[in-house]
Amino acid sequence: MEVVLTADKTLMSNHHGKEFLGFGTSAPPNWLPEWLFRYLFFPRIKSNNGFPWQAPYGLRKIEAKLIDAGIDAGVVYPDDIANHNAKVIGIYVMDPFGWGPSSTTFAGIMKTGMPYNAKYFELLFKSNAYKKLKKQGAKTIIGGPGVWQFKYNMEFASRYKIDCIYDGEAEKDVPWLFKNALDGKELPQYIEKMPKEAPSLDEIPEIKKASVNGLIEIGRGCPRGCKFCTVTLRPLRWYPYEKIEKELLVNKKYGLDATILHGEDVMLYGSSNVIPDEEKVLKLNEIAKKYMKNVTWSHASFAAVATKPKIIEKVAEVIIDENQKWWGAEMGIETGSPELVKKAMPAKAKPFKPKEYPEIVKQAAGVMTDAGMIPACTLIVGLPQETDDDVIKTIELMDDLKDFKSLIVPLFFVPMGKLKNKDWFREEQMNELQKELLIKCLQHDIKWAKNIANEYFQERKKDILIKPLYHLFIKIIEWQGKKKKVLE
Repeated sequence: MEVVLTADKTLMSNHHGKEFLGFGTSAPPNWLPEWLFRYLFFPRIKSNNGFPWQAPYGLRKIEAKLIDAGIDAGVVYPDDIANHNAKVIGIYVMDPFGWGPSSTTFAGIMKTGMPYNAKYFELLFKSNAYKKLKKQGAKTIIGGPGVWQFKYNMEFASRYKIDCIYDGEAEKDVPWLFKNALDGKELPQYIEKMPKEAPSLDEIPEIKKASVNGLIEIGRGCPRGCKFCTVTLRPLRWYPYEKIEKELLVNKKYGLDATILHGEDVMLYGSSNVIPDEEKVLKLNEIAKKYMKNVTWSHASFAAVATKPKIIEKVAEVIIDENQKWWGAEMGIETGSPELVKKAMPAKAKPFKPKEYPEIVKQAAGVMTDAGMIPACTLIVGLPQETDDDVIKTIELMDDLKDFKSLIVPLFFVPMGKLKNKDWFREEQMNELQKELLIKCLQHDIKWAKNIANEYFQERKKDILIKPLYHLFIKIIEWQGKKKKVLE
């Protein structure tokens, strides 16, 4: 092929068909031997002659755009890229240097070295396969959600002869950029696209081969406007049903029977504001369930759930059946402080007021519990302007959520979005209240992790066989927590 597209081994995995396990790749080396940790959290994806059965969704989008432009391109497992006499190597990045929120948090707390995602990213460039193609004159183009990290580490780009780093939604520029690379032309070292330059729906192709765990986009952008988030800077676009259905059929054709509907807030599908459209959300899930046995969401918001709780109940009626007992989503609580909501995320509570936010979270938690929805939630520790009173309010909310069947993960603040000029929050900056909040989260997660694991690993025979290994992992964390006297 003229163009090989790839990613490091932490991304080139379907995580045993359990997307949430992918977060384990942001942990540093720990008590488990590396071979076992890798098996648990990022086992090698099945491949045929180096072509992976599933691949990261972002890579599939670029692959489709290149093929549509008449360029011979395909996604290849990183060990196998040198089997092609490629002139261009396209590499997808999520958290290349381990500077994302989960990586910096785990690394800061555990203090045991470089996160696995960063380690395996660099190993890709040190591999014989990459070196061979570079020796033959291949050009390297980097893209993906994690490219912003290169602004702080351009020395890495020089060391490994990376020719171009593309920051932004790339569908408009992929054809000319890769054609210039194929023609041997010099490429801009760093291309940064503004949100207003984002591609239209017509310029975004449908994938042609299976994505990891059947993930498909339902839209891009978010109307919430949280200052710490980059997604809110993009224009809001929702895919029409027909576009979504085409990608569902692609994944089904390749043997997948589960999907993840990806949007920054699936509850707002088809809406131009923060009020969910019940008819559109239900139809979306009905279409997905028509083709897939298991349907889950990437993200949702507490405010949207509290605004239209009946939607959650009706979605449960659509997707929960003999094949599926529950579904989940990643959801940002971020804080329990109305004042911090007002300062850093003024639309987070809409259509409610910031002062109502803690109550919104509790109400939505009750709705989800009753409907069989189990979310993985995040809190942000160390947001600029955070005060001790803000942390106390979040601790109080954690107490109120003790019976909420969920995982709640604290994440150190990372400067992104409108706060990109602020400083990273570091572990050594934590005060006693912030440490207490982290302990509250650990207690909550240990309590619920065993229960959730029983439901998470129940659909296939393989799940039943590997479930004890994850129970062991939870036990090790619990043992370490007791050893350090942070768990009773």
